[in-house]
Amino acid sequence: MTVKVSVEEVERVAELAHLELVPEEKPRMVHDLNAILDYVAELNELDTAGVTPLAQVSDLFDAQGVGLWRPDTLTPSLDRATVLSQAPETDRAFFKVPKVIER
Repeated sequence: MTVKVSVEEVERVAELAHLELVPEEKPRMVHDLNAILDYVAELNELDTAGVTPLAQVSDLFDAQGVGLWRPDTLTPSLDRATVLSQAPETDRAFFKVPKVIER
């Protein structure tokens, strides 16, 4: 049996995520989150002792065996002084931006 999510927990998570849930949405969110937790509990019951862990789940090559990822090569970046000279406000090391989080 899994731990159940309560309305209070949904409200707290919504607050932390800056989401405004109308009262009609809260019971549906509780139901959906509990369904997800129930499914994860089902998955935890599976015997995976003989399954090799995966490090990558997407295909790394196309049908012709050509790699889909760009090579990991060192390339020069932008010059800091040039970029900062174009910014509206800096402290000569970083961009200065207005505060956007009110809490």
